[in-house]
Amino acid sequence: MTAPRPAAAADPAGEPVAGGRRRRSIQVLMATALLAVAADLGTKHLALVTLEDREPLRLLGGAVYLTLTRNSGAAFSLGSDYTWIFPLVTVAVIGWIGWMARRLGSIPWALSLGLVLGGALGNLIDRIFRAPGPFVGHVVDMVSLFDPHGQVWPVFNLADSALMTGVGLAILLEFTGRQRDGSRLSAGDDADSRLSAGDDAGGRS
Repeated sequence: MTAPRPAAAADPAGEPVAGGRRRRSIQVLMATALLAVAADLGTKHLALVTLEDREPLRLLGGAVYLTLTRNSGAAFSLGSDYTWIFPLVTVAVIGWIGWMARRLGSIPWALSLGLVLGGALGNLIDRIFRAPGPFVGHVVDMVSLFDPHGQVWPVFNLADSALMTGVGLAILLEFTGRQRDGSRLSAGDDADSRLSAGDDAGGRS
């Protein structure tokens, strides 16, 4: 006879902990993405209004320059000859984030995925709605480091920064063993996984 499985733990309001954690994580993901998109669109609008037809604005002793450019490539001006590909890549990224979110129960992972989603959407909006036309529009960039014309580091925008920060955070979370469902792998868990894989390989030989 099989013993009944224990019910999921509940919080004081009676809501299962796992379900509540997932709901909060999805809310953080969406709020982060919306904030990143809003900030990106706002800074692009300001750049178009204030930087059009003027010399680059020097800040922080030349460490940062604000200079308006229109980029047909990907993040940091990469792949400028293949503009039409990037909306397709963005749709794939959004689908990947949706798949990842099915097991999401971690606030740090929610922040990471929200930043990636917001960055991808911010530049996708430019691709769709800006000149020269739908899905081949040029992205508005305005931040250059250590050089007024992007000779040291490619000119970028807030969406690029959000995207790269989200990717960097995801790499950090992977290296520290933090899982998307909110659990965390210990060094012992990792060693046990490697030992089990070695035993399985030995058993097949």
